[in-house]
Amino acid sequence: MAEKIQPGMVSGELGAAGLRFGIVVSRFNSFITERLLSAAVDALQRAGASSKDVDVVHVPGAFELPLAAKKLAATGRYNALIAIGCVLRGETSHYDYVCSETARGLQLAQIDTGLPIIFCVLTCDTLEQAIDRAGLKGGNKGFESGLAAIEMARLSQKLRGPQSAVAIRTSSRSTTSRKKRHK
Repeated sequence: MAEKIQPGMVSGELGAAGLRFGIVVSRFNSFITERLLSAAVDALQRAGASSKDVDVVHVPGAFELPLAAKKLAATGRYNALIAIGCVLRGETSHYDYVCSETARGLQLAQIDTGLPIIFCVLTCDTLEQAIDRAGLKGGNKGFESGLAAIEMARLSQKLRGPQSAVAIRTSSRSTTSRKKRHK
């Protein structure tokens, strides 16, 4: 009978000590974004990050988040970034363009640079929804984003590092293949 497969597991931990984080935050709807920022910094601090390991850059609005994030990522100084914004639906289609292009821009920046960029851009129909997501009722999405940044930074280290499970599996497979060819 065939041996049961035991897949390897690779996951990120929630220890922030020794990691560097950049946070890009929109000034538009700052009464919401500043609460998200405060909670994200709190999550990083609770997990062991120090003040010198966290940089905050303010931009005018959510639409400007992708460019600033990509430029921060290009510096090579950070293990993860968090993009914080809040877009509230208005009476025009402006909301749809800003939301979709901000999400697309941040995803492209993440893919282009290989650096985790956590999406903490609230896209709400009402101010009440935004207030609820910034800590009033359902927790704070900024805090969740801080934790996600830590986890993705650690996971990225494992996936690119020489000790990563993926690298170990790949090298053991190629070693096995070489042994079979040389027999």
